[in-house]
Amino acid sequence: MRVAIVTESFLPTVNGVTNSVVKVLDHLRDAGHEAIVICPAAGAPTHYQGFPVYPVPAIAYRQFPVGLPNPQVHRLLAAFRPDVVHAASPFLLGAQALAAANRLNIPSVAIFQTDVAGYAKRNHLGPATAWAWRFVKWVHEGADLTLVPSTASHADLTAAGVARLARWGRGVDASRYHPNLKHGAAATALRARLSPNGEVIIGYVGRIAPEKQLERFAALRGLPGISIALVGDGPAEGSVRAALAGMPVTWLGRLGGDELAAAYASFDVFVHTGTEETFGQTLQEAHAAGLPVVAPRAGGPIDLISDGSDGYLFDPSDDASLRTLVEDLTVSAELRLRMGEAGRRKVRATTWHSVCEALMTHYIAVIAARHPLSAAATSRFSVSKGHLTSSGRNRTINW
Repeated sequence: MRVAIVTESFLPTVNGVTNSVVKVLDHLRDAGHEAIVICPAAGAPTHYQGFPVYPVPAIAYRQFPVGLPNPQVHRLLAAFRPDVVHAASPFLLGAQALAAANRLNIPSVAIFQTDVAGYAKRNHLGPATAWAWRFVKWVHEGADLTLVPSTASHADLTAAGVARLARWGRGVDASRYHPNLKHGAAATALRARLSPNGEVIIGYVGRIAPEKQLERFAALRGLPGISIALVGDGPAEGSVRAALAGMPVTWLGRLGGDELAAAYASFDVFVHTGTEETFGQTLQEAHAAGLPVVAPRAGGPIDLISDGSDGYLFDPSDDASLRTLVEDLTVSAELRLRMGEAGRRKVRATTWHSVCEALMTHYIAVIAARHPLSAAATSRFSVSKGHLTSSGRNRTINW
């Protein structure tokens, strides 16, 4: 199979969109597919896993590169002739790619991953909120199928009038993020730094950005016996530092790889504060690490947390409920252990391999729907021995 991934974010930028794209590319390589990547030009590599990467002009917005429409997108797709176009979190660049795919009669899958309309609402943009939803609808109408990560996203897009929706979640590396790492040297050393007097460590991992609403951590001010550790960086760091001034907060900066795994392992409780998550990948990573998770009852966390079993969902309109639930966990090591074990059991089978295999079935579905046989035919495609075979045009797509 030949896959063109057009993404609004790619390396070296690190976020949920980039992470998902990288995992899909890893899977495509392992399965022997062909792929190209089209992304904003912001220090992007020329290749990833042997796949060529084609940057297009971009502008910077809040430290984030935004790809601009460019005639090169149509030319690249026409030259590569992919079997499917994968638009990751489509905005300006993705919208152009979906339009080009339609002109070239190439099936497409769009991944809904960024709550643009939620951003407009949070910033009190008034009529712009309705406009944002119209824009989202316009973009996703260009795709043969839109994949949504959560029931909340499905409901939002359905209400906005977006059709042709299906669920597609995210995987987690349950080997990298593992409770046993608590006993490793790196996590032990970090824990000694964060909890010199046996404090319960409340951790967060993610961007320090306005939509993450980290100012909510101020609700924990004065809670005895806690230490707060924030992993990440971003444009809101100054305002968050001001909101949390005088609190026992350690700023660990951006971490990755083994350092990030050790940070999770050093935490006792994981807290996420933003209400605009379409999924919530860090919540799955925290569960894999054996941590109870506290997050707002909004968006993706609703699907990821079984309230009272592997964590708590707090009322997003009442920060006092966040404090109450975190306090409940800080006073009971037994409760933390029980909830952490429940979270670990829930996610350990949610591998990136299984999630990407599910994505392949969505690819096949849109290819079959876009290129049907005559009315008498029941199906154009058959799957056998690692090949997708088209009986209608005597075409075999290796995958």
